[in-house]
Amino acid sequence: MAIEVRIPTILRTYTGGAKAVEGSGATLDELLNNLDAAHGGLRDRLVDGEKLRRFVNVYLNDEDVRFLGGLETPVKDGDTVTVLPAVAGGAR
Repeated sequence: MAIEVRIPTILRTYTGGAKAVEGSGATLDELLNNLDAAHGGLRDRLVDGEKLRRFVNVYLNDEDVRFLGGLETPVKDGDTVTVLPAVAGGAR
């Protein structure tokens, strides 16, 4: 079993169009490194230095990882990680 990572449309160019990919690791950071090995450039779109990018939301089983430990959040087989770009704006 692996960790499922759901990819938003805007980042699917890094996954060959796949809506979801599988990876492994003990922490979110390790998982993102594992995904980057298979889908080069993906990590750079999600991480800035040692933190998640400000306008990217990442959820572990529907919980915001910023409140769980950020990149050091533990993950395990069977978990689902969802990546969502923040959306703002619109007309008044």
